[in-house]
Amino acid sequence: MSLAHTTVLLWAWGSLQAFEIVEKESVFQRTPCPAFLVFDNAAYLADMSFELPCHCKPEDVSAVVWYYQKHLGSRYTTVLTDFDGRLLTEAAHVRVGSSMLVRFSIRMFSLLVFRAQPEDTGLYFCGTREGDYFYAYDVDIQSNKEIVASFKDMAQEPLPDEYYGGLHVFTTFWEWTPCDRCDVRGEQWRFGLCYLQYPDLSPRYIKTRSDVVSCGSRAVPWKLHLQTKYHTPELQFQSCLVSCQKRNKTRKGVLAIYSYVSKLGSRPWVPQVPIQFHQQRLGHGLIISCPGARPEHAVAWDKDDQPLYRAQYLKGVNRSMRVFIDHGNHLHIRFTQLSDRGIYYCWLQGLKIAGFRLGVITRGRYPASLSDPETRTAIELTLMGYLFITIVFITIHLCRCCCQSPCCPNFSAQTLL
Repeated sequence: MSLAHTTVLLWAWGSLQAFEIVEKESVFQRTPCPAFLVFDNAAYLADMSFELPCHCKPEDVSAVVWYYQKHLGSRYTTVLTDFDGRLLTEAAHVRVGSSMLVRFSIRMFSLLVFRAQPEDTGLYFCGTREGDYFYAYDVDIQSNKEIVASFKDMAQEPLPDEYYGGLHVFTTFWEWTPCDRCDVRGEQWRFGLCYLQYPDLSPRYIKTRSDVVSCGSRAVPWKLHLQTKYHTPELQFQSCLVSCQKRNKTRKGVLAIYSYVSKLGSRPWVPQVPIQFHQQRLGHGLIISCPGARPEHAVAWDKDDQPLYRAQYLKGVNRSMRVFIDHGNHLHIRFTQLSDRGIYYCWLQGLKIAGFRLGVITRGRYPASLSDPETRTAIELTLMGYLFITIVFITIHLCRCCCQSPCCPNFSAQTLL
């Protein structure tokens, strides 16, 4: 490519970006900021990533700063800013349990929070470096630890609505995901979040209806939080069947080109999807993630040709499960056995995208680490065992002292003599 062609392409790319910025600024010019700061209610499930657009700002403001408060009027305010050379965060680099200060990014005045946690629930303000606020959100991150699953094919129903006088607690479901497999029986699901209806809610919080907000909203009085804490988020599953014909046109074209280029009879075996090899020591645990998947995506797992349906492998279906799929779409294998060898295929949004060939070895050094779930479990069980033995020892001696009542007074009398 000549220098002239390169210059033209760079000029065109710069023009497109300038057009995008001008279009964004025109939106701000058409959207006036409210005279009285109100909060837009939004609810998400834990481990989801979300975006909070700054819908309005003065024309003379070229950069925004986001602020976070746990409660309105709190003395402690966290400043979320990309100033001072801070690099933009990417979702793939975020680890579970990281602080929110390393899980956010500001792009085109919008705040992006990756892998949100219940601790991130609170109020988010879009403003300037001087502390002037333009727009605000009331964000509710609901925990997925006690999430309840129901299977429509088994005639299971979601949680019933709850009524406490004028308080109505219910579940609001999102849309169904696409079918997680094609050409074979698959599954699709939708998750629901806790919402409530109450007549005396604060008017400072914007809602779809004047008397409906999410259960963790700051508009809900504290006394009502105690009545809604048992209405957990939900997952609802149902079977589905779709065709792979449309989805595999591109893949079939690539394979046809490869067959044409390679020599007849000497073409090696080519897997349908990229395969990653991994060796795991016998008896240790393993967690496999689907590349590019998020909790709200339709993700499925197969072991070789055997589908791992959530009706049998979802976390919590059976308390003694050694192989299970958690609510974040990760595949867990606890205490690896030799029978776990094989290829584990991952489906994302109905397409098989990756495979993991698992080998199990019985020898070799495997240093213990506190980051290993099995090591932490062994330490916890050991400490609990010692604590249990100590409690039993003390209880037995107290019972002996109380049951042998003549012994204690005589001991006291001998001491006085």
